[in-house]
Amino acid sequence: MERKHRRIQVRRAITKTQRRHPSAMATKDLGRWKPIDDLALIIGVQQTNDLRTTHLGVKFSCKFTLQELQQRWYALLYDPTVSRIAVSAIRNLHPELVESVQRNALFSEQEEELLGTIKSTESPSLEQFQELLNLNASVFYPSRTKKSLQIHWFLLKQYSLLPDQSVNSLNGDEPLSFSDAEEQIDDHDLQEPYDEAVEQELIRADRRIKRDIRLLENELSRWGVLVGTSATSNLDTQTLACLCGRNVRYLMRSKEITFGRDSKDLVVDVDLSLEGPAAKISRRQGTIKLRSNGEFFIANEGKRAILIDGSPLLTGHKRRLANNCTVEICGLRFTFLIHYDLINAIRQESAKTTNPLV
Repeated sequence: MERKHRRIQVRRAITKTQRRHPSAMATKDLGRWKPIDDLALIIGVQQTNDLRTTHLGVKFSCKFTLQELQQRWYALLYDPTVSRIAVSAIRNLHPELVESVQRNALFSEQEEELLGTIKSTESPSLEQFQELLNLNASVFYPSRTKKSLQIHWFLLKQYSLLPDQSVNSLNGDEPLSFSDAEEQIDDHDLQEPYDEAVEQELIRADRRIKRDIRLLENELSRWGVLVGTSATSNLDTQTLACLCGRNVRYLMRSKEITFGRDSKDLVVDVDLSLEGPAAKISRRQGTIKLRSNGEFFIANEGKRAILIDGSPLLTGHKRRLANNCTVEICGLRFTFLIHYDLINAIRQESAKTTNPLV
C-alpha cells in the first residue's frame, strides 16, 4: 500500500507540473537527455518510487533539476514518440554502459531491510552476503554482487542506520551530530567501488608524468651544469670570467687566453682534457679575449666547430660571449660567466686615467 501511495503522489506531482506548462515542454532540451540518463532515471524510480530521492541520489550525465526529471518521467510514461525513441536508444547501448548504470542503482527499502538482518556487532564475510543474495534473489536488484552488498552494509553501519543501532549522545545531553559521527568513521572500512572513468584518467595522468620525467632526465646533464655554475659571487677580485664545466672551473685572469689540448710542443692556457675526453679537440682550439669596450669575444682556430648556445661557430670566425652562455666543444659543455663587478671597476679606473682597456 505504501508503494502504491508513493506512486500516486508522484503521478499527481507530475500532472500538476504538466498543467502549468504546455505539452511542448515534455520534449524541451531533449538533446541533454542521453540514453544512460533515461536508463538511470527508470532504474532509480523503480528502486525508490520517488522522483525526489532519485534526483538526490542518482548521478546523471549533467545536472538536471527536479522539475526536469518530472517532465522527462512524464514524457517516458505518456508520450509514445519520446518513449519509443528512448527505449530504442537504451537497447542500442553498449553492455558495459548498461552494466555501469545498473551497478550504481540506488538501494530500495526492501534491500536495506534485508541488509539490516545482519547485526552491527557482527563481522560478516563475503560468503554471508552471497548467501543473503542467493536467498533473496527476487528482492535484490539483478546487478547486485556480494561485494556491493558488503560496501553498502558498511555504509549503513558507519552512519548508524542499521535497525539495531541508535544514535549515541556526545556528552549525555545532546545527540551526536552528523559531523561528529562522520569524524568517527574509519576510512579503512570503506572500499570505494571501481570507477572506470577515474581509473582511465589516472592512467593518462601517470603517462603524462612519466613523459615529463623522461624529458627532465634527458636535460639533467645540461641543467646540472647551469644550476651548479650560475652564480658569480664566488669569483675573486682577480678573475675576469670563468669557463665552468661539470668537473673543472677555468678562471680567466688575463685579458686573453688560449684553450685547447696540451701536447709536448704546445701548451695552452686552458687544457680542456681536464674536463673530459678531448681527443677530438684541436691542440689550439681557440682564444677568448676581453676587448676595450668590456665585451668578451671567442675565436675558433681549431678544425671543428664550437657551439655557442647551440649555434655553430666555424673555423676562422669570432663571436661575442654573453654572460651565462653555453659553450660546447666536441661534446664538452661549459658555461661562460662574466664577473661584471670587476669589469665595471676596471672600466671606471681606466676612464679616470684615460688609458683605455687593451
